[in-house]
Amino acid sequence: MEVFSAAVNNLDAVIWSMALVGLCLGAGLYLSVRLRFPQLRLLVEMVRLLFGEKKSEHGISSFQSFATTVGARVGMGNIAGIATAIFVGGPGAIFWMWVITLIGAASAFTESVLGQAYKIKNSSGVFMGGPAYYLENGLKCRLYAKVFAVLAVLGPGLLLPGVQINSLALVFEEAFAVDRTIAGFICCVFLAFIIFGSIRRISKAAEILTPFMCAIYMGFAVCVLFMNYEKIPGLLSLIVTSAIGIDQLFAGIIGSAISWGVKRGIYSNEAGMGCGAIVSAAAETSHPAKQGLIQACSIYVDTLLIGTATALLVLLTGTFNVADGQGGLLVNNAGNLEAGIKWAQYALINTFGTWSGKVLAVIIVLFVFTSLTGYCYQAEANIRYLFKRNKIALNSVRILFILASFFGCLVNADAIWALGDIGYGLLGWANIIAIILLAPKAVAILRDYELQKKQGRDPVFDPVKFGIDDYTGAWDKYKNI
Repeated sequence: MEVFSAAVNNLDAVIWSMALVGLCLGAGLYLSVRLRFPQLRLLVEMVRLLFGEKKSEHGISSFQSFATTVGARVGMGNIAGIATAIFVGGPGAIFWMWVITLIGAASAFTESVLGQAYKIKNSSGVFMGGPAYYLENGLKCRLYAKVFAVLAVLGPGLLLPGVQINSLALVFEEAFAVDRTIAGFICCVFLAFIIFGSIRRISKAAEILTPFMCAIYMGFAVCVLFMNYEKIPGLLSLIVTSAIGIDQLFAGIIGSAISWGVKRGIYSNEAGMGCGAIVSAAAETSHPAKQGLIQACSIYVDTLLIGTATALLVLLTGTFNVADGQGGLLVNNAGNLEAGIKWAQYALINTFGTWSGKVLAVIIVLFVFTSLTGYCYQAEANIRYLFKRNKIALNSVRILFILASFFGCLVNADAIWALGDIGYGLLGWANIIAIILLAPKAVAILRDYELQKKQGRDPVFDPVKFGIDDYTGAWDKYKNI
């Protein structure tokens, strides 16, 4: 197992080099400028669209798409992942997590707009789409599309699920003294029931569970904020100064702060990875820009709210350590407590008592459940792209997904997180380059949306206007409006 762990960590280091970190930051900034920062200037429109779109007959509603992507994103990346970023990069990693969220929202907008614009309607009347479709029909590169589809099956389908189960097993072992293998097995049984359903079942579950689980977790964080309000100004100052190398204690790990802040920010919100575009394409809406804005909003909910809540929870309660990059510690507040999910658990236990650790364990179940169902849908969508309606291929990837999930409770956390990072890193390299190349199309679609809004109309999308061949009639409903 040590050899396996070393191998995956070495591969992780190669894929997630500073080149990919720079690509994520550079792409987000480039798209923000090209689109004139829609993630900021159209914030009110985002909220209006989130609750104003009608339910769909052929796809899922905009809110269901929002809930499904938030549900998929709100998982261990927002808790264990944030803790790991602080351990390796110090408090400054949180600042860079905020940066990638703000500019990464433009990447999320772009990929979701493209996913909608190039979506298709399958023989069952259900909408499908995502990077594989806009790579084939937008960039006219079928080989590139197939490569992405394979990576999207490999990442969400096989490499990412184990992270969720691993953290769930750890927190249940701590809270209820339940063997991690048993906890993982029970979760996988329930997971099998939901994933052998459909996107409608997945989206319905996410629509119900996502607000509930986020509200409880945020409630804990808000209580901690009020109980430690006098520490907040100093903590915010520490986050900023350590992020830019001013704080002497953390000046030597500024590179790690940037790298891990971006890395864990991306792990948390998936901006630019193409995952959100897959679910966005399943929604029925009159214009792609609508869904793009809704998905940009989901980035804020996921990372600026949930991710920041975790950061403040562990930092304000002092339940964290910071590594010096050479095998030692710059800060040792958490003792021998392993960086990850247990930091948040012990922060709550030390603040509210042991009952809160048990409540967190239940919340983790919801986080893990919605993340896994979202991952599975993303993998399934790309299997359908590669093999059409082949039931053997579809059921095979579902079975492998369940096995990969269970694998997470059998392997150490270090190796399983490296596997997850590899999955997202491969998607990032493939998708970010694609959305940069297709940026002019996204810019034109957003301008069309804003022009129609200025004319007092409810914007309607005409694919012909943008040179898009709607060969399956996905946009037929709106052609005569």
